[in-house]
Amino acid sequence: MALTAVATAEIIKTYQQGEKDTGSPEVQIALFTTRINQLTDHLKANKRDLHTQFGLTMLVSKRRRLMRYLKAKFPERYLKLIQTLGIRG
Repeated sequence: MALTAVATAEIIKTYQQGEKDTGSPEVQIALFTTRINQLTDHLKANKRDLHTQFGLTMLVSKRRRLMRYLKAKFPERYLKLIQTLGIRG
């Protein structure tokens, strides 16, 4: 199940850098993290769903690349984000 428009808007509002910001690394990482958590819960109930497992692997890879970029360019924003989201760096 995809994120609803309301949930997406709430996440964007929480992590955006400016008023019209929807594509900053923080917003993208937060959206990916929410989706990853949903897919992880789905896979706990449906262990043989290989398509979802592949999609989850792709999302984790995208998030990892964005986090690597954020850590290299803006270390203070990176540290703040991983503390807020509760993910390890």
